[in-house]
Amino acid sequence: MNIELTAKQYRRLLDLVYIGNWILNSIRGDDRFADYDEVESLIFSHCIKEGMPSLTEHYNGTLIPSRSFAEGGIHEAIADYENTVFYEVLAEELARRDMNYEPISNENYEELSHRIDEYIAEFERNGTENILVDI
Repeated sequence: MNIELTAKQYRRLLDLVYIGNWILNSIRGDDRFADYDEVESLIFSHCIKEGMPSLTEHYNGTLIPSRSFAEGGIHEAIADYENTVFYEVLAEELARRDMNYEPISNENYEELSHRIDEYIAEFERNGTENILVDI
């Protein structure tokens, strides 16, 4: 298979591959999905011939994203995504709790959406500052 990309498209592909592999493997410890690591290594192996050698480095005989790549802002994008997902999931869980975990239906969907929106607005104003947990 051959895919032709501009240098800019290839650089964006590096970001996408890194983010995808990060999401799949970053929490897995030693139980990583090796086939995704292999694809990441293959994609990053083209950095050298594409004039982007600083974006890859050797580690244990494998080409991986370099430290400068990983520290170049990509984790800020991942963190933004994680924060958004965290607050959206938390808002939905709290809204569903408020509604006694009723199954979502046409009759209660609007109420659920309204409650979620209220929680999201609260989180946008105050983050988790006003969350209390009884233990």
